[in-house]
Amino acid sequence: WFNTPAKTVYPVRGVDVSSYQGAIDWPLLAAQGIDFTFIKATEGSGFTDRQFEFNLENALQTDLFVGAYHFFSFESAGEAQAAHYIETVPDHDGMLPPVVDLEFYGEAKKTPPAREDVRRELTALLEALRAHYGRVPILYATGDTCARYLSEGFGEYPIWYRSLFSEPALPEGRDWTFWQYCNRGRLDGYKGSEWYIDLNVFCGSREALAKLTERESPAA
Repeated sequence: WFNTPAKTVYPVRGVDVSSYQGAIDWPLLAAQGIDFTFIKATEGSGFTDRQFEFNLENALQTDLFVGAYHFFSFESAGEAQAAHYIETVPDHDGMLPPVVDLEFYGEAKKTPPAREDVRRELTALLEALRAHYGRVPILYATGDTCARYLSEGFGEYPIWYRSLFSEPALPEGRDWTFWQYCNRGRLDGYKGSEWYIDLNVFCGSREALAKLTERESPAA
């Protein structure tokens, strides 16, 4: 009952990982028909994924396009979250843009934080990351968070959309760039507490994906 987007339509495919996948054999994982990976780096203003340094160092030694993602906290100021990510994630040439993962957790699932408060702190975070890394950050969103917080504004930021049971259905006027279509994938090369791995596709070619790694000009 999960999505199975055709490789003929979306040939550029990837995974996202965290410490739940344990110690990853990156050459083995990279050899299984994937083109990119996003690695969990940070949460909020103080948490760092314990496998991030290992994963980044070893993923960069493969031919994968590599990016790092940050889990947005509703309890922390956007500037503080940006400072933590910047302190943790090196600014390597050729990396994919920073990703901000915007999804509900805990009590926010029942009582979503105020729209204006989230948008204010999210804006501060995104602008700080863009200024530091010289790339337009990517926004990971679910249907709920996209509708509540991204339906107006944030149009310059690429969307990585989570939709496990159907094709992405974004608000009118918005398109997706990455699509997380499955959270129950199985590949070789990891032995963590999580048996599964998230699967994604990119809406475009490898050449288009490579363009995302380019830095903006100072005038942008």
